[in-house]
Amino acid sequence: MESAVKDRPAASVQAVALKAFGRIADAWSLTGREAAALADMSDSTWKRAKKPGFSGELTRDQMLRLSALVGLYKSLELYFNAPIAEQWIKLANRGPEFDGQRPIDAMIHGGLPKILRVRTYVDALRGGA
Repeated sequence: MESAVKDRPAASVQAVALKAFGRIADAWSLTGREAAALADMSDSTWKRAKKPGFSGELTRDQMLRLSALVGLYKSLELYFNAPIAEQWIKLANRGPEFDGQRPIDAMIHGGLPKILRVRTYVDALRGGA
């Protein structure tokens, strides 16, 4: 059975990923700079990318980042109540992946590998890994 993602044109998949991440950035109260850094884009590219009709192409790394961040968002929503789920990314954390940093700062500095580890960490907290 073919994947639904493979059946869609790349531009359509990218548009959905950008729209989803834009909503997540709003829910997490991210600044434009924070959202751009998580997506591995310049501030100006993020401003253009979050608008409908963005014609640029995302790299594989950027798509993996957005996918992992959508998964992280979902895991946080499943594990925590609403206010904490939305604030967690900006709260100082003594967990093994953070060393007292805010998860957002750890992920910005650690790039895709750290984003993936944070997602795995939260999945493990909720018993999904």
